[in-house]
Amino acid sequence: MNSKSVFHLISYLLFVIGLSMFICSGLSYFYNEEMQITISLVLAGSITIASSLFLWSITRCNINLTRRDGFGVVTFGWIIITLFGSLPYLLCGIIEHPISALFETMSGFTTTGASVLSNLESQPKSILFWRALTQWLGGMGVLVLCVAILPFLGVGGMQIFRAEMPGPSKDRLTPRITTTAKLLWGVYLILTIFQILALYFIGKMSLFDSICHTFSTIATGGFSTKTGSIGSYNSISIDVIVMIFMFLSGINFALHYHALRGKPLYYIKDSEFRFYSFLMLSVITIVCLTLYTINYASISECLIKGSFTSIALITGTGFSSVDYDQWPNAIRILLVGMMFFGGCAGSTTGGMKIMRIHVIIKKMIREIKIFMRPSAIIHTKLDGKPVETNNVAQISTFFVIFVLIFAFGSFIMSFFTPNLETAVSSVVATLGGVGPGISHVGPMENYSFISPYGQAFLTFLMLLGRLELYTVLVLLLPSFWKK
Repeated sequence: MNSKSVFHLISYLLFVIGLSMFICSGLSYFYNEEMQITISLVLAGSITIASSLFLWSITRCNINLTRRDGFGVVTFGWIIITLFGSLPYLLCGIIEHPISALFETMSGFTTTGASVLSNLESQPKSILFWRALTQWLGGMGVLVLCVAILPFLGVGGMQIFRAEMPGPSKDRLTPRITTTAKLLWGVYLILTIFQILALYFIGKMSLFDSICHTFSTIATGGFSTKTGSIGSYNSISIDVIVMIFMFLSGINFALHYHALRGKPLYYIKDSEFRFYSFLMLSVITIVCLTLYTINYASISECLIKGSFTSIALITGTGFSSVDYDQWPNAIRILLVGMMFFGGCAGSTTGGMKIMRIHVIIKKMIREIKIFMRPSAIIHTKLDGKPVETNNVAQISTFFVIFVLIFAFGSFIMSFFTPNLETAVSSVVATLGGVGPGISHVGPMENYSFISPYGQAFLTFLMLLGRLELYTVLVLLLPSFWKK
């Protein structure tokens, strides 16, 4: 690994994070918060920018990234921004334990949405904004942002793009990867602006809350400014707006780009989108009908609450409008199962991704057909085209590794949680980037009761899930460090 190139690029990343902290300090001053909060945020930003300039000065070199260097930039970059990103919580005294601060920060940047904070209404607005901003920066990928704004990264930008962008396939909208990164961030910005306006003018939400919840929605993160999340507003219009943008954020952003260019049929032509929509509609139907049959509420409320919760958990956004942990066990099991899935490849969601699930299902059907007709030649197809054998093998391997890590993680967390439900759901909720689980980590609870050792392990799972396992695991191989 070319250490100088790797850490030189990370210095630019740190600089962006430092500037973001100064934005929060300005917000603290604007809202007349305690001077200690403002000074602490200025200090956090100063330390981060000073560190970035020092790192930049001692690693200056000609940038030439290999695929191995791309893995290094992404993994070490995310670890380093998490370390420095925890400074606002620690210096402001919002979170006292360093591990808990790292947990909160990693949860933000990886758009997981798991939190150790309670009584959010009493927290400084600048800190609430910092939480939302970390999710928004991490949603499309803060390193992909650097690829977009730093032209010289075009040389090795594809290595970063492949290592950070979620999903088994990376759509290049243009031959130049820097242009692709700019277009994807452009779509990201457009969706962000539209939702802010919708929440502010239609949902009658305050501008501050509109911005914070939009940052969390478009990034499918789930951090809220209210302890009761979206349910605190008790507004059907807000529920519907957030539902729409959660659904859109779970779709491959390349499809949004084509739609904005006047080609909406790209949605219908994409088999992953069709499967995503079918899955979403199926789960919503099962949840809503189950709630209605047990006389949970009126049919309209069952439809709104059931749809909102289903979309929030499938996309991994993790917002809550109701305490779904009180629902029947059948629904709870279904929703926890859906946390594994996530949204489409190329979206801001976590989980395994719909494309992988789709391929796995098609491969299972293929194997059953071959079992009946051993001499038949049957291909695994997507959009009418055969999927390459290597890609099917990689997806199958990813699936197995994901399940093994989930099983191992559940075993480890059983030592730090009071029951099996909490252990299992805490692992799938962090590895899948969802946030809330069930039982003691349900929608009305948080992760503060878990010991620092347990929080540290879940922090690692969040990084694994956000960078799609391979990017992190490859660094654990001795061969990675050999020249």
